[in-house]
Amino acid sequence: MIQTQIDDLRARPVPGQQLFINGRREEAQSGQTIEVFSPIDGARLTSISAGDEADVDRAVTAARAAFEGNSWSRIAPAARKRVLLRFAELIEQHALELAVLGVRDNGTEIGMALKAEPGSAANTFRYYAEAIDKVYGEIAPTGENVLGLVHREPLGVVGVIVPWNFPLMIGSWKIAPALAAGNAVVVKPPEIASLTLLRLAELAAEAGMPDGIFNVVTGRGSEAGQALALHMDVDVMAFTGSGVTGRRLLECSARSNMKRCYLELGGKSPNVVFADAPDIATAAKVSVNGIFRNAGQVCVAGSRLLVQSSVYDRFMDELLKATDMLKVGDPLNVETNVGAVASFAQLEKDLEFVAIAEREGAKRLAGGNRILEETGGSYMEPTVFADVTPEMTLSREEVFGPVLAVTRFDTEEEAIAIANSTVYGLASAVWTSSLSTAHRMVRAIRAGVVHVNTYGGSDITVPLGGFKQSGFGRDKSLHALHEYSDLKTAWIAL
Repeated sequence: MIQTQIDDLRARPVPGQQLFINGRREEAQSGQTIEVFSPIDGARLTSISAGDEADVDRAVTAARAAFEGNSWSRIAPAARKRVLLRFAELIEQHALELAVLGVRDNGTEIGMALKAEPGSAANTFRYYAEAIDKVYGEIAPTGENVLGLVHREPLGVVGVIVPWNFPLMIGSWKIAPALAAGNAVVVKPPEIASLTLLRLAELAAEAGMPDGIFNVVTGRGSEAGQALALHMDVDVMAFTGSGVTGRRLLECSARSNMKRCYLELGGKSPNVVFADAPDIATAAKVSVNGIFRNAGQVCVAGSRLLVQSSVYDRFMDELLKATDMLKVGDPLNVETNVGAVASFAQLEKDLEFVAIAEREGAKRLAGGNRILEETGGSYMEPTVFADVTPEMTLSREEVFGPVLAVTRFDTEEEAIAIANSTVYGLASAVWTSSLSTAHRMVRAIRAGVVHVNTYGGSDITVPLGGFKQSGFGRDKSLHALHEYSDLKTAWIAL
């Protein structure tokens, strides 16, 4: 029984975690560590090495030497493919171990964690492994006395900084195409969710990854993260996280070697329900999952719900009914629908947004409180606010918690204006039976992803990224390979 296996893995102690540099575990040079507490029960889980500038420099130096040594960048694409396919197999073999380890670290409910973390990571590495020997260069249409060739070459050392909500999935979206293209990587995981990426590095070595090609430096963002962004020998920074940190990375690029920065900076995604939605009950249930899964800690979460007035009351009845059926609790229980908020600091921010919404005049229909305090963990009720106007804080700022803002609209034009009224443009959804309405909305909404009659569920074959202040990087699909390679022209006189 899977619950028994989960409980066995939960009971395992987690030893103190070291950095992973040049194919082996190493202590931070300072000897400093960071204590890690589980959001499940607030208890100490383990410690991680507090890497700093010196450790980042060691990792980047190892990555540069490995890259220049050609043991990865210059081997036949088919050889890299074999290693990455083996890597994907190992992730699948250790899927439950990785999922439980990650849940103990950041509180995601186990059902979602299994699919979204090791499940997605294995699929991602397999996808880019299979793509390696299927991406060609070009022959330019030149005159007969010249041969023009366009080569794709790896960039060198790629720095990766990932968030705490899905470190394995989002990390793999960046690490896999970077490795497939022939680069070396240095990953800085989040302080509160580093464990799965450290384990991933060990599995990479077991799969046959050359030493120095895959490095992980844990530590604080203000120290290890900044050092990575400022390092003169890092060629690319790939980042998912807050806009504040994204701006700092751009500043670091300008202050250092003008490295490329690919940023995915979150969103405030509109979920638009028209009166002719195919099935109101289904739309409501999917919308509930679209905001409350992983306690709302999803960058593409449908945190703004726009409902056409003529079906508003009926839709809200279904939405509140579906919300009330959610089971919040122990994320390592397979029956739990919503796990813990990843940290007490994040929980405090979420509760402050509730207080702000009430002060600004929004109407609380459900939730809004911390619950299960007796467990010692950081849990919050799924929260629904109605009468939210586009000017309110809850409409404009990313909460990154289980808080839904609901707004009425009357016309399609009004829905478009409200949907586009934030500085973000990451994801969105439209519910309608009209093909014409769907196509108009897809064109009109300024977002990198527009779902139609669903929310979420896209796979590795399509890109993910945003417009406006949601950033300009693109994860997933073959398009991501282009962000980790460079074009070189050969102009040959015949």
